[in-house]
This record gives sequence, structure tokens and C-alpha cells, in this order.
Amino acid sequence: MRHKKATSSLTTTGFHAFVARTGDDAFRGDWPLTEYRDDILYPISFDSAGAKAQMRVFFDAAEMQAKGTPPGELKKIIKDRYKTGHYKAPERAGISYMLSPVLRTYFNPEESDRVGTYNFPHVMYYAPGVSSEDIGAGKLDGMYPFVIMPGHHGYMIQPLGLTERAAINKEYEEMLGKLCKINEVWCLPKEEGQY
Repeated sequence: MRHKKATSSLTTTGFHAFVARTGDDAFRGDWPLTEYRDDILYPISFDSAGAKAQMRVFFDAAEMQAKGTPPGELKKIIKDRYKTGHYKAPERAGISYMLSPVLRTYFNPEESDRVGTYNFPHVMYYAPGVSSEDIGAGKLDGMYPFVIMPGHHGYMIQPLGLTERAAINKEYEEMLGKLCKINEVWCLPKEEGQY
């Protein structure tokens, strides 16, 4: 599969929006990245602080991938860049929207390369140095919000409510139908918990 250099669209709100085909979650965990999957859909947007910091990871990965860097080598390079501080934390508090009705990516990237398709529109707040425990996540039977990527590049995740999710699904019903026809794994799960 040929890959093009990633580009973003600067929206009228000042956010950079794009769909990554290799998300930053591909570089988490110790499992080997052995292939560039052709079924990943990772729609995301960043404000100006995130565009300067967090978005760089996506664009570097896409550029190296387009140049033919093998998957395992790419994962090592990105992980090393995180460790050495090449990728800086956002300079201020900010936000990243992932409001698409469909997301196909790694299920639990700290543990394995298992992939799933989700209907999980959410907002991510930059949370450097914050853990899920710091915000009380999980103490109330899995209540939200929670933190992913704890450390300098952490995000606090806040899902949208059922009403908002239903409105997004309705607004993008035609697009969802087209995606489902292109690739069956891009169809929204029929039941909660189905991947």
C-alpha cells in the first residue's frame, strides 16, 4: 500500500483536522509493530498548542512511513523520541477533538495489537503529568473521565453523552454508510461492546 505524506486541514476555528492511518497509539506498548494496517481510521483535530506538540508525532510517522521505514523501526524511532524529549508536551492547556462517529484503532495499545471499530466521540484535554488515579477515574465503577498516555503527553478523555453521540451519528449517517460499503470493518458496531 502506498502512503502519502500526511496533511492537515486548518479549519475556520483554528483547529488542524485530519484522519491518520497510523495513530500515535501504534507506538505504545511493547508489542511488535509488524505491519502498516490499511484499515485504521483515526480522525483527530488539534488546537494550536497540540498542533505544535502532539500533532508532530502523527506527521513524523506518516513521513517516515511514506519513505519506506519498516514498521518495527518506526515504532522504535517514535518511542525513542518520546523518551529523549524530542517530542515536547503542549506549552499550555488545550484540547483535541475526536468527534467522528467512527474510530478504528488499537483496543488496548499498552497490551497488544488488537484492533476494533468504535462509536466513541470524545474530547481530549492535554494532561501532562496527570494519571487516571489523580482524577479519581475507575473509583466509581469505571466512571469517566480517564487518562491515556500518562506522562508528558497524557490526555484526559471525556466521552460525549448518548444524546450528542446520536446527533453525530445522524449527521454523518450517509458518510457512515459509504465507509461501511468500502470496508466492512469500518461499519459501526451493532451492539455496545462489539468490536
